[in-house]
Parts: sequence; structure tokens; C-alpha cells
Amino acid sequence: MSGSLKISLSSGSLFTLPLQRAFELAAAAGFDGLELIINQDFQRVNPVKLVKSLQEIAPINSIHAPFMPLDGWGGPIQSLYHSVELAAETGIALVNFHPPSWLGMEIGFWRWLYRVRDFQQEVGLDGQVLVTIENMPWVGRNKVNPNILSATRDMIAFIRDHNLFLTFDTTHMGSGKANFINDFYLFYESGRIRNVHFSDYGFDREHLIPGHGRLPLTRFLNHLKHTAYRGCITLEVSPHEFPKNETMILRSLEELQTYMRVETGMLLPEALERFEAAMPVELEDGALDAAVIGEMA
Repeated sequence: MSGSLKISLSSGSLFTLPLQRAFELAAAAGFDGLELIINQDFQRVNPVKLVKSLQEIAPINSIHAPFMPLDGWGGPIQSLYHSVELAAETGIALVNFHPPSWLGMEIGFWRWLYRVRDFQQEVGLDGQVLVTIENMPWVGRNKVNPNILSATRDMIAFIRDHNLFLTFDTTHMGSGKANFINDFYLFYESGRIRNVHFSDYGFDREHLIPGHGRLPLTRFLNHLKHTAYRGCITLEVSPHEFPKNETMILRSLEELQTYMRVETGMLLPEALERFEAAMPVELEDGALDAAVIGEMA
């Protein structure tokens, strides 16, 4: 059994709830911790104090740097540095950020990114905090990726050359390539993956609950089980995927983290028996029968 993997939950999966309540539900559902998205809750507050209060509820495995403007955090470069400093001060191992958008004309951010020679030393405080960049989605009718480093081999070359690690996002990669497992292995063989964002994609919608889209996620987890990957697998789904009732949200979270543990070999299949009526069943084409898991949403 691969007991070193951590099953994490993105706080963004429950962003419609108060942040403290999201942490309470994640802890009650049995997750090994959370990825904390720096959002509007971090404006005009003491961020260290807020993070430490959340850590009393559940561990924080990673921080996602802001991907929208926040008062007091500056632009994307400053907010990344602030996030790393916050992680170092509160004992959080990893900070993830999005690459610059060419469509958004983030030219200064783009130039800065290429000027950094060693992200772990220059941004990660000489290795105190792991810094990862995230692969981004293809969007729109014409399936355009509006961010730089959209090609897998280009990103691999960049992260190797600049000592940068990767957060591999399944829904983002799946938005361009439904059978994304080969691209995962290209990244995996680079030795640079430190976090996985896990969710489904289908019908032009991102961050779906596994089984609500068309990605071969069960097969992906089975492949992951046979690798030496020992980082986090972070469930990052849209809060609109969950029911409004908190009791049902908790049951869905319990089922999802159990499913992820079973398919990565951390639990025996019998652990899913109490969720049997709601479990997704993978079909031959890699899709999952959403009707089977209708109770989950």
C-alpha cells in the first residue's frame, strides 16, 4: 500500500461556505489536509493569524497564490512572494501559482518569470518552500490556451531549466486532451511533479466531480498507484457540484476521499461498500456513468 500519498482538498471546492466551515468539513470527511487558496478572506486581515487559526482545524498541505487582485497583495509577482513568505512563517511546504496569460497581456509577469534562474532558491527562500507552477486549460469554442507554456514539452523544458516544480491539473490537461495520461507521464518522468489537482472535465465544464465528465480518472489513479509519486492528490472541484445541504456535502466528501484512497491502493476496495449505491463505474470509453452517482450532486 502506498501510505505516503496525501489526499488533500482544495478550499476552493467549498468557497461558498465560510473558510472555517470548509476546513471543518474537510477534517470531518477524513482528508489529510487542504490546499488553501488565498482569496478575499485574506484582505485587510493578519494572514499569519488567520492561517494559524485554520491549522488548528486541519493541516494545510499547500497554498495556492492569488489568481485575482486582492487588496494588500499586489500583482501576481508580489502576491507569489507574499504567499511564499506566509507559507514559510506557518510551516506550509508548498506554494502553487498560475503562469502568465498572454491573452491578459501580463508582459511584466512574463518577463520576470524568464528572468528567474532558480525558483527554489530565489523565490522559495532557498528551498524552505517548494514552488510549483500549474498547467492551464484550453478554453472557448476554438480551444485556445491563453497562458504561456501551454505545450507539455515547453513547460517541461522550462521547469527543468529554472528549477521549478509542477502542480499537474487533470481537468486543465483534459480540457485539451481527453486522454491526458501520456502527458502526465511526460511530466512525471521529468521528476518535477509535487502536487496533483484532481477533478473531471466534460461538456466544456471544468472541475467536475469524478464521474460527471469524460476523463479516465479511475485509470489515472490506478496508474499513479504504480509510480513512486509521494506528493499530494488534491481534490479541486467546483462547489456547484455539491448539494446545498451540509450533511450531503460531508457524505460526498467522505465518498470522494475514500474512492481516491481505494484507487491509489491506500485502502482496500471493501472501504467503498458503504457508498456502493453512489459509486461511479468506469465505462470502456473512459467516461463514467453520471447516472450511477446521481446522489452525489
